[in-house]
This record gives sequence, structure tokens and C-alpha cells, in this order.
Amino acid sequence: MFKAPTLDLKNAVSSEEWEARVDLAACYRLVEAFGWDDLIYTHISAKVPNTDHYLVNAFGLSFDEVTASNLVKVDLAGNILDDTPFDINPAGFTIHSAVHEVRHDAHCVIHLHTNETIAVSTLEEGLLPLSQYSCFSLSSLGHHSYEGLAVNPEEKKRLQDDIGSHNHLLLPNHGALTVGPTVGDAFMRMYDLQRACEIQLMIQATGAKAISIAANIVEGISKQANVVHSGSTGGQKSWPAMLRKAYRLDPAFAS
Repeated sequence: MFKAPTLDLKNAVSSEEWEARVDLAACYRLVEAFGWDDLIYTHISAKVPNTDHYLVNAFGLSFDEVTASNLVKVDLAGNILDDTPFDINPAGFTIHSAVHEVRHDAHCVIHLHTNETIAVSTLEEGLLPLSQYSCFSLSSLGHHSYEGLAVNPEEKKRLQDDIGSHNHLLLPNHGALTVGPTVGDAFMRMYDLQRACEIQLMIQATGAKAISIAANIVEGISKQANVVHSGSTGGQKSWPAMLRKAYRLDPAFAS
């Protein structure tokens, strides 16, 4: 029976890097727990604070095998910087490096292939204002057309142009991507986008006429969310609870 190699980096990296590793590993475990993973495919990346280095999952491990120590540290070119038995998925990191290269505020990038985000992104009308969750995403949503597997370096510029200053990106025929200044913010943005897509498909499946949310309400939702979170972000408010959930699921992620 295969077992992922056990590593222990806690005392070999800075406290800032270790915290980033724990948050990112927790995010992988939560994505798996919510059923958003895709075998060993799709990726979540996070910047190591105060560096130009990034953490990403080892290629070949399922999300429930990811730990703080077996995350792989790379530069923007995807070069592995630590002594590790693991490799990364170069094609997978192409998307992440493209975003990190131009969005210095995006310390975490989540890219997933859930059924619901693929389905909604592929509809001609895309995401519709049919739920409160959709409002959070529509207020900062871009689109990037499918160009096949992300192995063409020329696609990076088009991806960068398409995400612009948006925090959510729908990838028709492909899935979705969210970014955030923290792992928690990127995770909550993906949560909102995923729920919005799920609800839209459920409504559309009824075949009945739906009630849309007015454009002015969609435009004002970000200010309202700021009031709800008392000046903090949704990720800052929600992440501690999500981190506790990850520990309850399996505390080994933090090793």
C-alpha cells in the first residue's frame, strides 16, 4: 500500500512560512471535505510571506494527503526550491504563476474543476443574479475562454488580462478560480461562487421563471458585506472556524 513520505519542516522554516503552510494544507483538506476536489488535479497556491516564493501541492497526492510539510515551495517559474521527494504539475502551476505574477494582492489562488462551476461557466448567460451568493461573485467577476490544457506560455497574458482586478474568474468548459489576500479570503470567495452555481442550476432545473436580483443591489452588496463583517473581510471572519473544522477532520494536515 502506497503511503506518502512523511516530512517535518516545522522547525526548518520561518514561523510565517509555517503558518502559511498550515493554512494552505487546511484549505486542501476542506476542499476535499466539501467534495470540490478532482482526484490529484487542480491546485491551490499561496505566497510565502515577505518572499517571492510560493507553496503548492505535490503532484500525485490526493487533497486528503496534503500536509503543511509536504507542500512544495517554488518560484514563479515553477522551479522547486527545497529538497523534496515531490514534483509539481507544471501545467497546473502555469495558471497560478500567471495570476501571482500580476496580482500582488492575491496571496492565495484557488483553481477548481467542480461540476457546478464548469456547468455554469459554460452557459452562454454565465452566472446570473439569482441568489445572495451570486451577488458576492458578480460584483468582481471575470471570464477566461478555454484554450485547452494550460501548457501554452502565450495564454498567460490573456489570462492576466481577463482576471484584471477581479477576485473571481469563471473558466468556460473548465471551472473556476478565486483569489484573496489570505487563504481564508480565497476560500470564502470560492465557497460563495460554488454555492451560487449550485443554486442557479437547481433553479434552472425547475424550468420555472426565476426572480432576478436588481443590478443596483448587486452593485451595493460589497458595501453591505463590509458592514456585516465590521470592517474585516469574510475570510478573516470565517477562516478561524474553518481552520477548527480542518483540525476536527484530521489534525495531521498541520504536521
